[in-house]
Amino acid sequence: MRRAPSAGHRPRRQQGVTLIVVLVLLLVMLLGGLSMARMSEVGTLVAGNISFKERAVQASEVGINTAFQRVAALANTDADIGTWYAAQLRATDADGVPLDIDWAAAPEVRVGANNEFSVRYFVDRQCSTTAITEPQRQCLLRQADAPQSAAASKQEDTGYDPPAGRQFRITTRVTFLGRDGRDDVATFVQALVTKK
Repeated sequence: MRRAPSAGHRPRRQQGVTLIVVLVLLLVMLLGGLSMARMSEVGTLVAGNISFKERAVQASEVGINTAFQRVAALANTDADIGTWYAAQLRATDADGVPLDIDWAAAPEVRVGANNEFSVRYFVDRQCSTTAITEPQRQCLLRQADAPQSAAASKQEDTGYDPPAGRQFRITTRVTFLGRDGRDDVATFVQALVTKK
């Protein structure tokens, strides 16, 4: 048998507060899950970019070695040669990349499993002029390491400098060729090399 409610005691009406608290908690959990998914996506993109940059730097070594072989084979370093060599130091931009270079005309080497990297190079001699009269003042030189003999170390300094090699700056531009063949990303790498 059901008892009839007494006049002083009424059944409680539900307020719905629990439902609102649960909905707020679900919303907070949903936003937290979305932010974690976004953070993991950004982490994956950063890791991919770092990997790509390392591959581009490795590809630039091929361009640097190719350019160095061409510099070593030069008989005359006092004149510009084609679009890849300048006998005089070039002005650079804020990042140190030489100005006024036609990268599309520079020599190209393809690197990678599917030739996905295009490596182009440019060399400029580190001299302030093309007609060298005073190499010690007009060019960036690297002093050669010359071992001293026992007799020479006992004698006074003769004032002669050891033989010096002229410095050449090799600038490589590595571009990743996208699936449609266009240049997507460019990485510049430079090296100083010496020719005696």
